[in-house]
Amino acid sequence: MIPIRPDSQLRTEKGEVGKPHFEALPPLSLYIHFPWCVRKCPYCDFYSHEKGSNLPEAEYLDVLRSDLEASLPLVWGRPVSSIFIGGGTPSLMSADGIDRLLSSIRALLPVLPDAEISMEANPGTFESGKFKSYRESGINRLSIGIQSFNARHLHQLGRIHDSDEAKDAIAIAMKYFDNVNLDLMIALPEQTLEELEQDISTALSFQTQHLSLYQLTIEPNTYFAKRPPVLPNEDVIERMQNRVEEMTALAGFEHYEVSAYAKPGHQCWHNKNYWLFGDYLGIGAAAHSKLTVNDEIIRQMRHRNPKLYMEGDEIKSRVEEQFTVQSSDVGFEFMLNALRFTGGFPASLFCERTGLPLSFILEPLEKARKKGLLTMDSSFIRPTELGKRFLNDLQQIFLPD
Repeated sequence: MIPIRPDSQLRTEKGEVGKPHFEALPPLSLYIHFPWCVRKCPYCDFYSHEKGSNLPEAEYLDVLRSDLEASLPLVWGRPVSSIFIGGGTPSLMSADGIDRLLSSIRALLPVLPDAEISMEANPGTFESGKFKSYRESGINRLSIGIQSFNARHLHQLGRIHDSDEAKDAIAIAMKYFDNVNLDLMIALPEQTLEELEQDISTALSFQTQHLSLYQLTIEPNTYFAKRPPVLPNEDVIERMQNRVEEMTALAGFEHYEVSAYAKPGHQCWHNKNYWLFGDYLGIGAAAHSKLTVNDEIIRQMRHRNPKLYMEGDEIKSRVEEQFTVQSSDVGFEFMLNALRFTGGFPASLFCERTGLPLSFILEPLEKARKKGLLTMDSSFIRPTELGKRFLNDLQQIFLPD
């Protein structure tokens, strides 16, 4: 059983939930969103826009710096452990643009010397000289959106590259970077088990350090939501997932998060900080932030529309929404992400990252344990194999009443 720490400081005489208290601030990451891509993919529900003929790179970089400057009071003096440039397609930016962006960040924030600095890239935007410059500017981890090596599936997914371009892009990346992730999708429209195996075998042949393997899901407000493709049935998907587990394990990858596989020492630090309820400041159109400030957890969302975001002249006009996370919701938010870790997490992390005692979620923890969905003791909480299989059901147990 988990020892119960008194939580009287969290409740008033009327029994209402009080304010959390943090002994130390969580690690801090920085996320930069680049909202443009060459073409919107039919499955994509990320905030991105087709770039058109004129990409306002210089103007956007000006606004990013201004946004970061205006946000400094929220993170003053805190070291940055990781930076992630996502999108959209950040690799549409010029080499000079990336250098300028990272220089601005270093001038305004104390970036740790060993900080992980990741950037997303698509094969259709690869140029050897440009990626060499990205590495020289400080990018030390590259995440490449492959999705598939199969020509039919690439066409169905609306990708702008073919299989040969994908392979060439990986070769270029491996030449300049010693930490490379490949994004692939499984359970694609009409995909067979043999086609999945071929995709995974091809990806493994490049000996990258990390794989992100996502099951294709139909998201609202996408082209696929309006015209759903035929996806493999549940039995086929289960066989696919089992085969992925076998192939990646044989290749020396650890399955450390629902969709993430890494070789020893190459887990994605930035994503781990996000999943384990660390802090992150997000700048750029549609960027989200989660920050611990004065014993409160606040969330922000920048304007989704790049034009509206760029027209703002101070943080209040760029932030579309901001609110304080209520203590009654914090437990669910923490567990929603932390339970994605296949190996579990230290029980003490809940208090460290939420400012609340573990007794705050003792009732749902006990309920999940009795259902056989997780195991727990005084030091560690981890989902069981059943809990991993029915993760959504496990997460829902922690929803506040």
